[in-house]
Amino acid sequence: MTEEEPARRHNGRVHQDPGSASPALPSSIPRPWWIYQGTGRPLHDVSLEEILPPPPPWRTFGGVSACPVDGDERPGALPDPDDTPTEPPAPPEDEQDTARRLGAAPLGVRSDPEEADLVNAALILRRPLLVTGRPGTGKSTLAYRISRELGLGRVLRWPITTRSTLRSGLYGYDAVGRVHAAAAGQASEGDTHEPGPEDIGDFLQLGPLGTAMLPHRLPRVLLIDEFDKSDIDLPNDLLDIFEAGEYSIPELVRIRRRRPAVSVLTDDPERGTVIASGRVRCRAFPIVVITSNGEREFPPAFLRRCLQLRLPDPDADRLAAIVAAHLGRADNPRARELIQMFLERSEREGGLAADQLLNAVYLVTSQSHVPGPEWEELLHAVWHRLDSAAGST
Repeated sequence: MTEEEPARRHNGRVHQDPGSASPALPSSIPRPWWIYQGTGRPLHDVSLEEILPPPPPWRTFGGVSACPVDGDERPGALPDPDDTPTEPPAPPEDEQDTARRLGAAPLGVRSDPEEADLVNAALILRRPLLVTGRPGTGKSTLAYRISRELGLGRVLRWPITTRSTLRSGLYGYDAVGRVHAAAAGQASEGDTHEPGPEDIGDFLQLGPLGTAMLPHRLPRVLLIDEFDKSDIDLPNDLLDIFEAGEYSIPELVRIRRRRPAVSVLTDDPERGTVIASGRVRCRAFPIVVITSNGEREFPPAFLRRCLQLRLPDPDADRLAAIVAAHLGRADNPRARELIQMFLERSEREGGLAADQLLNAVYLVTSQSHVPGPEWEELLHAVWHRLDSAAGST
């Protein structure tokens, strides 16, 4: 099996022609059970649905979409219990966003075996992946590589801040906007009744986590970025969602008798869905990539439910591949020299980010670069330290 064309797989096993060489030993690269190859190249002549093993019994969820099926467009109509409709496929990846993060072409080098091992284990076990490492080691881009390689479409990104709560990841409800809209309607029509449940969906939108937990046939990729910044309670709050695979929206639960199904917006642009009885249950558990710089400890109960991967600092070959993917200039002698200088500087400074190297290579290989003594000063400014000591250097 070549790196350029992954072999056809089914249930984690490589399909080989009769009389071909025996399968590689488990210690070989790529391993026979891998689905995610770590090459950045999309699956070839096979879909994820064909090769993804079923989930473990304790990670099986039976969510069913409440979206109208078979042309049934009746407002509030619930699906036939004998059918198992799912959400529409994910929107295509945002090509510009993906190119900014991954470059215009695959890296051309395979991921570290430990990375591929743990990504595949998380995929098969339907468990979140907690990715740690120094800033700039590619933690966030891992989610985009997974999505590109497995053909899972747009990545749902939840950037964490100190104000992030479980509810903000699940959904947002603009109660004030709804009241104002009702008041404006009353003023124009001379009506005095309170706003009814029929318009609530216009003011409710699912967040990245809430969208990822919809009953999709194939898993969505959810990036929970910079989890270190979260409130101390957020890791524990996520446990129930990850274990139960479902959540409720109280504002819709309260009106479920009058409005059994409500159309709401999702985190995907121009996309909506239908929520039945105020509850959402996933079908394919999402591929959850949680990034952390290792600046804080998380509760043992949370760690127990995650697979943990620590990304090392990229070596010279991987840095050259990153430069080639983004700029196509890795063979430039000056670029090679900068990569070596970057590695030495990164070791002295306690770690630099790969995008700092890209900035330097772009400056040097662009027509605007003029060699001179001021270059070292500029390089020092571009390759500044990433910790609090940067201001003292």
